[in-house]
Amino acid sequence: MERVVHEKLNLTEEMLSATSLSRQLAEQMTLAKAYVVIAKEHNNFHLAWELSSMIRSCQLLLSKAAMRGKPITLEEVEPIISRLSSLIYKAEDAHYDIATTIVTMKSHIQALEERANAATVQSTVFGQLVAEAFPKSLHCLILKLSADWLKRPPLQDLANERRNSPRLVDNNLYHFCIFSDNVLATSVVVNSTISNADHSKQIVFHIITNGVSYGAMQAWFLSNDFKGATIEVQNIEEFSWLNVSYAPIVKQLLDVDSRTYYFGENPDVEPKLRNPKYISLLNHLRFYIPEIYPQLEKIVFLDDDVVVQKDLTPLFSLDLHGNVNGAVETCLEAYHRYYKYLNFSNPIISSKFDPQACGWAFGMNVFDLIAWRKANVTARYHYWQEQNSDKTLWKLGTLPVGLLAFYGLTEPLDRRWHVLGLGYDLNIDNRLIESAAVIHFNGNMKPWLKLAIGRYKPLWERYINLSHPYLQECVTS
Repeated sequence: MERVVHEKLNLTEEMLSATSLSRQLAEQMTLAKAYVVIAKEHNNFHLAWELSSMIRSCQLLLSKAAMRGKPITLEEVEPIISRLSSLIYKAEDAHYDIATTIVTMKSHIQALEERANAATVQSTVFGQLVAEAFPKSLHCLILKLSADWLKRPPLQDLANERRNSPRLVDNNLYHFCIFSDNVLATSVVVNSTISNADHSKQIVFHIITNGVSYGAMQAWFLSNDFKGATIEVQNIEEFSWLNVSYAPIVKQLLDVDSRTYYFGENPDVEPKLRNPKYISLLNHLRFYIPEIYPQLEKIVFLDDDVVVQKDLTPLFSLDLHGNVNGAVETCLEAYHRYYKYLNFSNPIISSKFDPQACGWAFGMNVFDLIAWRKANVTARYHYWQEQNSDKTLWKLGTLPVGLLAFYGLTEPLDRRWHVLGLGYDLNIDNRLIESAAVIHFNGNMKPWLKLAIGRYKPLWERYINLSHPYLQECVTS
């Protein structure tokens, strides 16, 4: 026997049709909801109850139509519309006219908008708190590796032995630097760079971390194989020259008023600017690269939230045309121009810089250290840090002061060298990601956090050796 297939009701199309009974019912229901609010405000609770009862009848009828897959019939809808019309006439007769309705609904819309704005701010704050939190899995990894460092003197001996390796200052090799306290993230950057390099044994990584993570970082990179690459780990707390008398940023980071400004109850500070990374000396170490590595001539700086997908050694042969900083520009959108980062109402900024100048990104930068020393970029950085002691030129972070220090000294790179946004933008074109040499998880949705964007997370996870016993114990559990 041949089965008859009935075409299911498309309720969306039904509601959009000007002649459908479903649409008439929905419009009556919307008007009734408005009068429910007005009736309650005038203490006419009986009318509000009657209208609410008929609204529920409307919703039930629409639900039945959707469930059975057939349109509403005239016989079904007529008694409900008739009763609703009678109640709406009753509401109008009680002087709830259209003008009253509009004014009342406007006030309710305004109240809802205010609640929505408050919810948005609260959501931003909660998201920021999650982004700043150090995951238990990473804390576990640091504890296990730190214990290894302390319990295994041979590791410390090996670190001391490698400290004076001639490869660390050999300008015939390819030098990269990362400044981070996140062992796992740093490992992904190193592993992805080396895995995609044509000649991994010619790569040298210079890692600087803080005192808390130093032992863990050393233990990890001394205990694992990185395809013959040379890896140096240093402790920022051993840089005695980086002190209050030399570096304005050190003085500012130690200043109680600065910390109160950003982490106290200051309504002028956006939630995203309360991230502790902004007052981390590791974050500002990028401005001291020529002094940290006085014998090097060229270096590639990488943030710890990037993944390398292609061989980066061709960066070292790029012609920067006498410039110091090779970076990808970000002004394809209007937002990323100088006037968005800096206070151009201050004459010290407006007299020296073009507000429409194109911004660029930190995270994957090739630095010509010879040109840097010649232009004395670090002195420029110091000058602008001192000028901004009252925090009126820019709010926080390293990019605004970087835009000032490297102004006129930045060489634009092909966009494919560095694709940004994987820490906040859900809609990056797959083709752009696939063509990128470096992908950057800038934003709050870091790939090591639970709030990471699921679509991009595998691009980061593929460079983690999940068979490592510590990772199995700490991360995968």
